[in-house]
Amino acid sequence: MEMQQIIVILTAVASVMALLFALFKAKGVLKFDEGTEAMKKISLSVRKGANAYLKRQYRIVIVFFAVVFVVLGVMAVFKLLTPFVPFAFLTGGFFSGLSGFVGMKIATASNARTANACRKSLNGGLRVAFSAGSVMGFTVVGLGLLDITIWFFLLKFVFKLPDEEVTSAMLTFGMGASSMALFARVGGGIFTKAADVGADLVGKVEAGIPEDDPRNPATIADNVGDNVGDVAGMGADLYESYVGSVISSCALGISAFKSFGAMALPLCIAAVGVLCSIIGTFVVRTKEGANQKQLLRALSKGTNLSAILIAVISLPLVWFILGKENWHIYFSILSGLISGVLIGQSTEYFTSDSYSPTRKLAKSSETGTATIMISGLSVGMLSTLLPILIVSVCVMIAYFVSGGGSSASMGLYGIALAAVGMLSTLGITLATDAYGPVADNAGGIAEMAGLEKEVRERTDALDSLGNTTAATGKGFAIGSAALTALALMASYINKVSTIEGGSAKIANLAVNNPTVLIGLFIGACLPFVFAALTMNSVGRAAQSVVIEVRRQFKEIKGIMTGQADPDYAKCVDLCTRSSLREMILPTVVAVIVPIAVGLVLGCTGVVGMLAGATASGFLMAVFMSNAGGAWDNAKKYIEGGNFGGKGSESHKAAVVGDTVGDPFKDTSGPAINILIKLLSMVSIVFAALVVKFSIF
Repeated sequence: MEMQQIIVILTAVASVMALLFALFKAKGVLKFDEGTEAMKKISLSVRKGANAYLKRQYRIVIVFFAVVFVVLGVMAVFKLLTPFVPFAFLTGGFFSGLSGFVGMKIATASNARTANACRKSLNGGLRVAFSAGSVMGFTVVGLGLLDITIWFFLLKFVFKLPDEEVTSAMLTFGMGASSMALFARVGGGIFTKAADVGADLVGKVEAGIPEDDPRNPATIADNVGDNVGDVAGMGADLYESYVGSVISSCALGISAFKSFGAMALPLCIAAVGVLCSIIGTFVVRTKEGANQKQLLRALSKGTNLSAILIAVISLPLVWFILGKENWHIYFSILSGLISGVLIGQSTEYFTSDSYSPTRKLAKSSETGTATIMISGLSVGMLSTLLPILIVSVCVMIAYFVSGGGSSASMGLYGIALAAVGMLSTLGITLATDAYGPVADNAGGIAEMAGLEKEVRERTDALDSLGNTTAATGKGFAIGSAALTALALMASYINKVSTIEGGSAKIANLAVNNPTVLIGLFIGACLPFVFAALTMNSVGRAAQSVVIEVRRQFKEIKGIMTGQADPDYAKCVDLCTRSSLREMILPTVVAVIVPIAVGLVLGCTGVVGMLAGATASGFLMAVFMSNAGGAWDNAKKYIEGGNFGGKGSESHKAAVVGDTVGDPFKDTSGPAINILIKLLSMVSIVFAALVVKFSIF
């Protein structure tokens, strides 16, 4: 059997292993008891709302995919694309959406089970929530590797294409994955934050009732939003990051080494990463009464062990696959791994209430809403420094240790491998992120079902940790997006150079070239425009929820005394209709702009646009995600009894800060990292069109 076939089989085995482990974890979660009848009823309401939202979202997405499929098909007829591209686009979108759907299904099935487990112990609740998160993590990597191996097998062994054409065709299914991810992130993010803002402003600030109080008409919508935004959206997001990093490194490897080994290495690292992630999940446990630092340490044990294992195993992999003369490329992988850990720690420092930035932010609430807003913006802006330095050092190391000094293509391959290294243990890293929404839902169910005080204390501890892990996960996703975007930009340049007449179109990439400079400005502006569109969408959707909640408090007699039930379904429907309507424009902008820039400014303008969008998008995403996370945990810190506790003036100021921070961290911020990759993917797919018909 040839080496190529062995690599494909091993990758396929790893994908099946990941999916089987996800199935094993799912069955384990479903064995736990959901608790009381009230808990089951609340969980069922959340599950029905989430299912209804996704069904309506997928109807809209299908129309978009059908239109783009026809456009790509027409381009294929005119020889501007290979005939495989339209179908690759569909499979990328399908698997991306499926990843989010599976994660959402298990999350909505495990929320009541987590709350019920917390009735017995904190460790029990952590086990259930983390197991549910593991289903998401390993589904994403399993489906990602499965998609890659299916296409590789078809293109290489059935249609017998050369390696260069295999990777070129495979790059394009990333456009489908990115498009689906953007719909999921933006639509889910608008839903969850519209419900959250409406519930907080009217319930907590105006009516003075606790968070997740069953008297609040928006509380079910809030819990539904956690699942469609932070689970389904996040799963689709990281799926496309994962496959994008692997495929771009395969393409650049072929360009740099002209050998199958360079293409095989990223696949092998991803496959081994599955095994390392599985091993890491078995060391996640904590003791009763653990504080947030101890809980965070419990999760970190798993992620750190997985990172250490992949770091050790990657060296012999490089030695065996690329030969001992290229062993130094191992340090590119290692730099990505270490950078991922450091970005996570940086995010934790700026967003966790265990450290001074968030505690000082909470203290600023004592002097009112204005000061906590100013301080939160400052924390978010300052938090961009360390990730930029970390990624810059990572890029420098990865480029030069892989031979960038003598060959630019080898240096770019090293940068792509750094992204693969960062995402190699995504199975367990995503598990710690997806665990957060499950814990948040569990807290809501504990409050709404009237469970014992200690249960809510345990779910609050898990929820507070979930805010930190979610913020850390977003930082990790944004960092990997920056590296992947750089690799995709290099792939775009390579793609253009292989098209007839393309080399001349991309000859001058100097900054003093006016088309490059204009493209740079347009690209730098795009994340700001995109953030404005998504923030406005949340604002408009939230206004409708606020009006509806106020109406119900006024017109439905007996809500505040508990004698009448709110109309939860009305708020869920409002959020669904608003989010689905609002998600279309930002996604269409992300697809249309790179084509328009290419046709007007040419390939050099596109490169400038990609560079500008990557730089400003990375900064904007980190700023928004970390500012939002800090505001959220500052509120939680005050609710823990500091600076006056719940109901105080400080608490009211912190709720307003959190209200602004929510769309920062859960809608606009994380969606920007998809934007910068989708721009690259669209540019690659339409490269031939731009080369042939551009003005410049």
